[in-house]
This record gives sequence, C-alpha cells and structure tokens, in this order.
Amino acid sequence: MAISRAQALKELLPGLNALFGLEYGKYENEHEDIYETESSERSFEEEVKLSGFGAAPTKAEGSAIAYDNAQESFTARYTHETIAMGFAITEEAMEDNLYDSLSSRYTKALARAMAYTKQVKAASLLNTGFTTFQSGDGVSLFNTAHPTVSGAVNANRPGTDADLNETSLEQAIIDIAAYTDERGLLIAARAKKLIIPSALQFVATRLLQTELRVGTADNDINALNTNGSVPGGYGVNHYLTDGDAWFLTTDIPNGMKHFVRSAMATGMDGDFDTGNVRYKARERYSFGVSDPLGIYGSQGA
Repeated sequence: MAISRAQALKELLPGLNALFGLEYGKYENEHEDIYETESSERSFEEEVKLSGFGAAPTKAEGSAIAYDNAQESFTARYTHETIAMGFAITEEAMEDNLYDSLSSRYTKALARAMAYTKQVKAASLLNTGFTTFQSGDGVSLFNTAHPTVSGAVNANRPGTDADLNETSLEQAIIDIAAYTDERGLLIAARAKKLIIPSALQFVATRLLQTELRVGTADNDINALNTNGSVPGGYGVNHYLTDGDAWFLTTDIPNGMKHFVRSAMATGMDGDFDTGNVRYKARERYSFGVSDPLGIYGSQGA
C-alpha cells in the first residue's frame, strides 16, 4: 500500500522536532540570570507598582488608630511579540534523496536563529538602558534619579560611571543597600549576581573568587569574597554590546520580567501547489521591567 504524503510528513515530524529541541537546548538561556519568568494569558501584561505605607506610628493609650493609603506609583506594560521562522525543502530535493542532509542542517540553523533572537531581545534592555529604554517611572532604566511618591529619588547607576574594579563594585553594593521604597522606608536591598560581557570575566573572577585583595601585597582579605557580597557570583552574557559595561541584579522582587505567552512550538506541512515541505518554529514572549531597582548598572569609564 502506498504511503500518502500526509503520512510521510507525520513520520518525519518527530525526528525534526527532536533534532530542533536538542539544538535549541545547546544555547544557554543567559537571560535567566537577569529575568524572572512568568506565564501570560493575554496579549499584554500590566504591573502596577504601589507605594505601600509609611512607617507605622506609636499609638498612645486610648487614641484612635492612624490610617494610611497606598498610592499607585507607575504602571509597567509588557506587549508580547511573536517570533517565528521556517524553511522549505523543495519537492525536487525530496525526489533526489537530499531530504535527510538538508533537513538536519536547516533544523539546526532554525533552532540557532530562534535562540539567538531571544537572547538579543533580552540583552537589549541592558544595552539601551542607559539611553533610550525607559522604565515605567518615565526615566531611563539606569538612572541616578528614579522618582518616588515621597519626593526622594533612587539611583541604580553610579553618579560617575566607572569600570569594574574593587572600589566601583563595593560602591554599587553600598548604593543598593541604600534603596528606599516609594514612601521613603529603607528596603535594605542586596546584590544578587554580577552580569558582565565576556571581556570582563577575568576581572570578575579576581574580584569575587580570590581570598586576598587583588593588586596589593598587603595580605588584606578580599572583603567582597569573605562577606559574600555577591552571593550569586557572576554570569557572562555574550549579547551585551558594551565591552566594559557591568550590571548587578538585586533581591528587589518584581524587577526584570520575562513573560511567556506561547512557548516554543514547531510544525510541518506540505504545500500542494509547489510540492515543497515546510517546517516552522514559533514562540511569543516579552521582556521588560516592573521595578528598575531590580538591577543596577554602570557603563564603565
């Protein structure tokens, strides 16, 4: 009995999907060092930052309780993008038994293209965060004056950008610890992980993983290492475009967010008119920031 074209495609699809999955999985999800990932059921997501309450006052005996009102500070909006690509193998290639070699190479190339686009989009917020990309509070993602409803400001970048070194990293940790909430209450935030381009990985290793201070003969301890000041260590992001920019994620909740509307899906069909076999991959997601205090950055000197 002859096998129909639809049956043949159905037999071929699992093999291509397996090959795609293996190749896609080879590429590290470097965005996971920066973003919290959540699922979405809508075409967009909005997250409202609330101000919270001020410090609780002392209640005198017999007096009434003081009431406070939380305020909306700003709204962060995430609009999901559809990322999709495919390839076709001609009917003639199928006839000439070129399907196996072509489909393998094309499927691997498609997986790489999809993985590459995701990482570029994720890194884009950091690459443009000093200039064009704005957080929901109306200023650039990395700014020395993120406004609060109390009138105070928070800085998630140094007043003067500095290269990654012991002094600049210690100052960043001090700056993060000084963050206040919308009502001026100290958050006592901490750094979590250092995010760097590949050019800075050797500097980061010396700063975070040596027992003694770098570049001195005084035999002083490396306080950054001893204190566990950056508990997550460092992560290299190969998609950062500035070779001396560096970043620190913080333990502020709801900072950098990655929403997944539709997970990666693949499909295959045959075109009746041309006889071509077509294979495609598609996913839908967005990257953004709900609270800019979730990350600290410096452009380098």
